[in-house]
Amino acid sequence: MTRRPKRCVAAAALAFILTVAPSRLGRTEGQGSPLFGVTIPTGYRQWELIAPSHEAGFDELRVILGNDVAMRAYRDATLPFPDGTILVKLAWKHVPLAEIAGAFVPGRATTVQIMVKDSRRYVATGGWGFGRFINGEPADEAQHQTCFACHEANARAHDYVFTRFAP
Repeated sequence: MTRRPKRCVAAAALAFILTVAPSRLGRTEGQGSPLFGVTIPTGYRQWELIAPSHEAGFDELRVILGNDVAMRAYRDATLPFPDGTILVKLAWKHVPLAEIAGAFVPGRATTVQIMVKDSRRYVATGGWGFGRFINGEPADEAQHQTCFACHEANARAHDYVFTRFAP
């Protein structure tokens, strides 16, 4: 059995940290959200579907996607969610489909919302960092100040996460 030189192993570890780890932690190039520094993760559109979502008062179609860490936690019913969990909510205006009465399709995109679990970095917000993006740009600080308060008031018992896994 041959041994790899320590420099080779160190170089491989550094390459992993610089290329893969940032997207797993919800940090990519681009402007981060106010207060939290969360950015839109690379490749999130290829992540698995956790569930659709609907909130009264919003004329939107919504879906929540999760990275591999999130999907494992959901499948194993792990709470609290482990560090490295990233959840992405996509929302679109819903538009009636002219050909079929009562059917709707996505219209214009409204927001991309992101939650990143990092219990050391986001101690004051239950271990979660938040990002809300409109047309790829982070929403203002005032909107980000409301994120944790709502999650704390309404989803504390589920590690501050509203979404449940759709069977």
